[in-house]
Amino acid sequence: MTTLGLEEEYLLVDPASGLPVHRATEIQERLELTPEIDPDDIQRELLSCQIETATPVCSTLTEAEESLLNFRRQLDAAAREYGVLAAATATAPRIEQEYPQLTDKQRYHELKASAPGIVGDQFVNGLHVHVGIPDKETGVQALNRIRPWIPIVTALSTNSPFWLDRDSGFGSWRLVHYRRWPVQGVPPVFEDAADYERRIERLVATGVIIDRGVLTWMARLSDRYPTLEVRAGDVQLEAQDSVLIGALIRALVTTAVADADADTRFLDPHPELLDAALWQAARDGLTGDSVDLRTGTLTPARAQMERLLDYVGPALDAAGDTAWVQAGLATVWEQGTGAERQRRAMKEGGLPALLELYSSTLINER
Repeated sequence: MTTLGLEEEYLLVDPASGLPVHRATEIQERLELTPEIDPDDIQRELLSCQIETATPVCSTLTEAEESLLNFRRQLDAAAREYGVLAAATATAPRIEQEYPQLTDKQRYHELKASAPGIVGDQFVNGLHVHVGIPDKETGVQALNRIRPWIPIVTALSTNSPFWLDRDSGFGSWRLVHYRRWPVQGVPPVFEDAADYERRIERLVATGVIIDRGVLTWMARLSDRYPTLEVRAGDVQLEAQDSVLIGALIRALVTTAVADADADTRFLDPHPELLDAALWQAARDGLTGDSVDLRTGTLTPARAQMERLLDYVGPALDAAGDTAWVQAGLATVWEQGTGAERQRRAMKEGGLPALLELYSSTLINER
């Protein structure tokens, strides 16, 4: 079975004001003393108000869910010891005017020096899905084939509507923020693995980006693992929704690998159309229309999701994931994406209700 790994990034906030709290160092130290947590599962992000975890290599969705829920439970307990709320939201709804504290790593200081205005607003948290691939050449060909589906995956994942004490008008403000980095959006089509490497090396050689890690494409080949990494998703309010997105992406990559092996033709939309589709997905999520990249016209997002399910259905069946995905999507259609749930909480009870949503969903088990 094709392997799967999930990375989640969380925000640490004050439970009363909702402002980011720079206590990641202390909370990490507390987590490292927790027997239920492998220290290698605790990772630091750019800002010292963020903390990250990565599941082990998983074969089943249950493994991935159990790993995420275990970490979330321990993170919740550790954060509360310091009077902090750990939140699985993809943007900070509020920030202070002062420049944020960085995690003390040389690379992060170099990032700040290269783009201080962008780094100063990097209160954003993502869900990264790693899917095992046979080799780099196959991975590049699969990457070419998943490109048209990245917008609908983005739409499903939207969980960052608030920014600077107001509704941004986007389901995923995180994705809009990432558009400010120099290499962003959906990756281009690559001829082969050599072409992929050549073009990345050329980008790094310009000096515009400090290293390969600043290739903020929504999907890329991992430099650390034999995986294709899809980075289009906002971190999710609930672990089960992260696993739902992981299941769909695994099925998508598995299907793309099979198509690459069969050397089937693939849809290669004009880049400006694909970019517009991604922007539309970040704005409207699943609540409105999406761009049908076959025709360049708008179509209901739900219809686009049905097309994705038709495309990856055999892969979901083969992995035994169909029932999980159907149940997960039924919950999303009923409750809405994270962005819809956040807006509903804010409308009904303001900031206290929003913070309560963060608290109640972090370790929720359906």
